[in-house]
Amino acid sequence: HVQLVESGGDSVQAGGSLRLSCSTSAYRFSRICVGWFRQPLGKEREGVAAIGTDGRTIYADSVKGRFTISKDNRKNTLNLQMDMLKPEDTAMYYCGINGDWTACSRGVFSIWGQGTQVTVS
Repeated sequence: HVQLVESGGDSVQAGGSLRLSCSTSAYRFSRICVGWFRQPLGKEREGVAAIGTDGRTIYADSVKGRFTISKDNRKNTLNLQMDMLKPEDTAMYYCGINGDWTACSRGVFSIWGQGTQVTVS
């Protein structure tokens, strides 16, 4: 059973934009820390961005100024607006949740989805 579902991944040229979305019927995003991590092919996963229950956000240095994380509590969706994409952003992107802010802010999650592929060329 898939509890988190990512969407929006695509192939895009460098400098372009994509908007990723994450949805779930199993969790309330308003009550937990949610975020995104990515894993390039053959490389280790890395945290991208997270947003806490109080709305505080954190970003990896590599995406600051280019990516924006947000959530819509009414729709129970999580989004990642990605602008000025670079080839090094190419990866499988996953959304996840964690009840602990510290872990979540590091891109460590208890539950995550199947991912959506982002390819920048």
